[in-house]
Amino acid sequence: MLLRPISQEEYIPETLALTVSLRGTRETRDNCQLFRLAGLLDAFSEPTFRKVLDKYVEEGPFNIILDLSQIDFIDSSGIGALVQIAKKIQNSGGSLQLITNPRVMQTVKMVRLEQFFKLQPSVEAALENVKRP
Repeated sequence: MLLRPISQEEYIPETLALTVSLRGTRETRDNCQLFRLAGLLDAFSEPTFRKVLDKYVEEGPFNIILDLSQIDFIDSSGIGALVQIAKKIQNSGGSLQLITNPRVMQTVKMVRLEQFFKLQPSVEAALENVKRP
């Protein structure tokens, strides 16, 4: 097998230690962190999710993109964790952007938080909207 060097345009995702029902990866880009999550963001997975994200938010960079397009279910615990993380990021001078799917969007709209969260249609759109230093 022939190995080639990784260009600056390619990023190697780091697998996150979450729960059986919630899986994810993390990539650090120029001035942001991109988290891609799949599975269930519910009362069971929320404590671990919040603990892991809090750790990375404290380390920086403070601009965070959460790709929730592969989330199968989110409940009020998951929404509450997103609100707490968003506030922490805002207090650190960063931004939080969410990529959703119809299931996540329905839950966000049900609790009337679509104006609170910065919702983006794709990871590419979120990367373009990240605050530049």
